[in-house]
Amino acid sequence: MKRRNFVKNTVLGTMATVIGTEIVFGTSMPKGYIPLALQDPDPFKMFNKDKEMVVLNDKPWNIEAQAHLLDDKVTPNKYMFIRNNGLIPENIDANNWTLTIDGESAKQQKTFTLSELKSKFKHYTYQLTLECGGNGRSEFDPPAKGNQWTVGAVSCATWTGIRLRDVLAEVGIKSDAVYIGYHAADVHLSRNPDKEPISRGAPMAKAMQEETLLAFKMNGKDIPMLHGYPLRLVAGGWPASVSGKWVNRISVRNKVHDGAKMTGTAYRVPCTPVAPGEKVKDEDMCIIESMPVKSLITFPKTGAMIKRDRKLNIRGHAWAGELEVSKMEYSINFGSTWATCSLEKPVNRLAWQHFSASIEFPKKGYYEVWARATDQQGVAQPMLLPGWNPKGYLNNACHRIAIKVS
Repeated sequence: MKRRNFVKNTVLGTMATVIGTEIVFGTSMPKGYIPLALQDPDPFKMFNKDKEMVVLNDKPWNIEAQAHLLDDKVTPNKYMFIRNNGLIPENIDANNWTLTIDGESAKQQKTFTLSELKSKFKHYTYQLTLECGGNGRSEFDPPAKGNQWTVGAVSCATWTGIRLRDVLAEVGIKSDAVYIGYHAADVHLSRNPDKEPISRGAPMAKAMQEETLLAFKMNGKDIPMLHGYPLRLVAGGWPASVSGKWVNRISVRNKVHDGAKMTGTAYRVPCTPVAPGEKVKDEDMCIIESMPVKSLITFPKTGAMIKRDRKLNIRGHAWAGELEVSKMEYSINFGSTWATCSLEKPVNRLAWQHFSASIEFPKKGYYEVWARATDQQGVAQPMLLPGWNPKGYLNNACHRIAIKVS
């Protein structure tokens, strides 16, 4: 009886701690009952996210930032978007975490402990832009299925880890290697242990890049659980789905990786333009690689009001997948004319770039400020939604904010 009461009091105490206050009449709760406050968890508290973040889905968790939340040059955890395909792994023990390299094109199968990875290989730190391939999906018409991201599924944090290519060199790679595929500890929504929620990959050229990391720190601290603790792949400039979280195995393949969400229409767009709403055969869809040129106004927040005699100072970020942004412009007349912004060079390759401008308005009234980036190959953002595709990927239309001058 004493033990039973101890267990019950311990459980009640734990629930009260999570809720943040005493559960009055808690001893009267039916056996096995979960309080409503815990049935509908607070993701902002659970994941240390700002309450202005927007929850798109909770099974699995998918949460985006708003444009004005992304004003930091280096994205802090509280503003980083969440894109999950399965359930977050439980009971992770970093002390016993291992990474196995295998596959048809690995010269041997080899397993490393996390400690060995950290001690054996040189550490590198880069700011790397990660953007969900479906960022901007909400603008597509006809609508595309999936999380209806607006503009906030992008971030640029500082990642520290070891180069994937150094680990692959240690294992040995055969000459027929064409792709790597990652495998991770997250759990399929069905909880079927034989099904992976996601197992994507990248061509060897991307895997072997200087900036492709097996990361264990984000912004100088251990990676938060939600973002891949204790080890994740980070491949900046490509769809964030390539940057697998909770990675415990990497397969070196002699063919394009065929893991979960690598086949069919997942993270693919039509190889040639199609009409809105047109059905496209799987074999006519091409895998997304480098993300397109894009920009985001992060200050001020859309809807800002200013006085007629004041200038408006804007700022934001621009990025272009594998490329640099070479020019940044703004328009206040719906794209009829454009003025140049000040644009900073990236801190390192695959990091976003920061822009700013000071704007004068000719008279009182309503305005929209549009931002347009151009990459180093001369490709500029489209002013409105680019080519439609069945999955709603790669919307890089100009970002716009509303301004009222009084």
